[in-house]
Amino acid sequence: MWLGHRMGEEVSAQSYTREERQRYREKVRQDLDVFERMLRTSSFEFDRPMTGLEIELNLVDGQMQPHFHNAEVLAAIADEDYQTELAQYNIELNVPPRPLPGDAAIELETELRASLNKADAAAREVGSKIVAIGILPTIMPEHYEGEWISRNNRYTALNDSIFVARGEDIYLDIEGPTGERVATYCDSIAPESACTSVQLHLQVTPKAFAAHWNAAQALSAPQVAIAANSPFFFGKRLHAETRIELFKQATDTRPVELKNQGVRPRVFFGERWITSIFDLFEENVRYFPTLLAEVSDEDPMARLEAGEAPSLSELRLHNGTIYRWNRPIYDTAGGTPHLRVENRVLPAGPTIVDVMANAAFYYGAIRMLAHDDRPVWTKMSFAACEENFRRAARDGIDARLYWPGFGELSADELALRHLLPLAHEGLRLWGVSDAVRERYLGVIEGRCTSGINGAEWSTRAVRTFEAKGCDRREALRRMLELYAQHMDSNEPVHTWPLP
Repeated sequence: MWLGHRMGEEVSAQSYTREERQRYREKVRQDLDVFERMLRTSSFEFDRPMTGLEIELNLVDGQMQPHFHNAEVLAAIADEDYQTELAQYNIELNVPPRPLPGDAAIELETELRASLNKADAAAREVGSKIVAIGILPTIMPEHYEGEWISRNNRYTALNDSIFVARGEDIYLDIEGPTGERVATYCDSIAPESACTSVQLHLQVTPKAFAAHWNAAQALSAPQVAIAANSPFFFGKRLHAETRIELFKQATDTRPVELKNQGVRPRVFFGERWITSIFDLFEENVRYFPTLLAEVSDEDPMARLEAGEAPSLSELRLHNGTIYRWNRPIYDTAGGTPHLRVENRVLPAGPTIVDVMANAAFYYGAIRMLAHDDRPVWTKMSFAACEENFRRAARDGIDARLYWPGFGELSADELALRHLLPLAHEGLRLWGVSDAVRERYLGVIEGRCTSGINGAEWSTRAVRTFEAKGCDRREALRRMLELYAQHMDSNEPVHTWPLP
């Protein structure tokens, strides 16, 4: 099982000496050398394509305000699939990996809904309600004034390391298309905890990794546009998927001067198409300084020469503090190494059926894009791909995107005319059943024809409550209350009625 090594593994220290950081850097470079050799000489596991899923969740109280009690909630849930996340109002559900074919997705939907129902019932016993949404719309600056961070060394060490590297408070500055704006200083990475996502994993061979990563990069903008679900932050209506820009700014280790020099941010879209997974790990080591300097006793070269798969724990830990929207993963399971693409662009929610639809769209489309004889990344500049991503996050389902062969068109039209047919065919080639394809890709089609995704529904619902005389905070509270009810129904968001 992949999830034996979690990307957010605990660390033993909250701070590190200069000597520890120097030793860590040496080990990271040693791991990188061993990894390069493994790519040339080792056998990586790939008996069948495996997929995995992680869902980050929020906890709210009876008034739809963030509920900072994840330790009590997790104790009540008592299920190792549920883990802590950065803030005490966050938890995460880790879904064991499984193959795609047949009706596996429908079976997974049933299991996930049952798991969340059980977890929510347990959470209610300690005064919490579980909500899946990209940014909790009722979170406000004052909620971070008390003790907010989860009780894990990793999170405290990460917060402290970012601020040591930055040397000053973080400045958030995000403006929405209607002129609403958040501009404020923060003395911790607390706002990052507002960003709750779904992460999709796909196991690939070393030879096929570059094609799948490039395809995932190209697909990121349509994914975000169609699935946007994070329009509100600190009471303001900002981007359709505000989580993208907020996550980038809230973890930024660069003061203004380093930004002006072109130093790369820790939340990194990338800057070029790749030819190997090694390109990404080598960039990580070359461009990004250490945040967490946890050193193991492993001698990776000795392990490799003994015929065993090294854990490369320093390289993996470093990789886990560089937040690429499509992250390369090296891991071991049962003593055998494997590689994965971790797709991190999607927000949580609105429902499990919506999450499964987003996953089906991704897995189907990437299958076709990665195996195209003339792949999309040979016909589109990386700069155009990144601009698509920026537009998708800002404008959501209304975003205008560039796509080779189609020129510039709306995200919903691109999906309907091109990407949904690709996704259908890709899932068919994966061996996915007709029932799965029709159920989940039908949800994506419904969003595109109606123009309604989570961000659009939330925005319209808040406007409706405001038109009835509510101020913004009360409108957000009522919207989230209604959202949570619809979320529990598991009906796709494009079918939800407005208040």
